[in-house]
Amino acid sequence: MKAENKTVPTNKSVSEFIDAIPDEGRKKDCRVMLEMMESISGESGVMWGDAIVGFGLYHYVYATGREGDMPKVGFSPRKQALTLYLSYGFENYVDLMKRLGKYKTGKICLYINRLSDVDIDILKELILRSYQYYK
Repeated sequence: MKAENKTVPTNKSVSEFIDAIPDEGRKKDCRVMLEMMESISGESGVMWGDAIVGFGLYHYVYATGREGDMPKVGFSPRKQALTLYLSYGFENYVDLMKRLGKYKTGKICLYINRLSDVDIDILKELILRSYQYYK
């Protein structure tokens, strides 16, 4: 039996999702991220599952045969941090990461407490490179 991805595009409203964020600072940062990622990708944000706003689409196939679709870039207003979903391998962006500011990373996630903690121009370049990674 083939496992299905739990995180898939939905028809939910991105604006309503952002409007419902209780923390005003996180809500403001998400509005900035929405505008920034739409501008960089040239695509409208789409809700993926209940909590991720994604832009673009890429199809992946693992060596195991598992495959699926994910957004090229995206973000989610998690409780602990604003989470950005970017391309694999922050080691590809060492030049930018050194100048970004205060953040943490996971495999494909960039965790930022608030946008004021990072250099917005560096963040834009990081998102652009990450988005272009899938072209």
